[in-house]
Amino acid sequence: MNLQTRNKVEAAFSMASMTDLIFLLLIFFMLTSSFVTPSGLPVNLPSSLASTIEVQKTSVTVTKDLLYFVNDKRVTRNTLESELKRNLSAANGVVVLHIDKSVPTEELVYVAGIATALKAKVTIATKPK
Repeated sequence: MNLQTRNKVEAAFSMASMTDLIFLLLIFFMLTSSFVTPSGLPVNLPSSLASTIEVQKTSVTVTKDLLYFVNDKRVTRNTLESELKRNLSAANGVVVLHIDKSVPTEELVYVAGIATALKAKVTIATKPK
């Protein structure tokens, strides 16, 4: 007696749907990562109750050691105004200040005064509570 089954089970697995899923996840993470612009310098930002997200074109960072950076490029206190003027000509006039919370307020006022004199909108970066 020779009994055979008519339906054979195929052991192959189709990876087409898994490939589509991975491709869609890759596109999602690539699109959402471009919306986040973190500051590349280690600064301990002050906290605030209300915070908004600002599109960052030009950032000025002052570290706790009073080192000045414009868009992650180190500048001196004397060349800060000329570097900021050069960067604001290409940007839309928005300056985001990343000031360490241990920096004296005098330095914050100095940098904000330069940006205001250059007719830029000044925003202070904070971390939410």
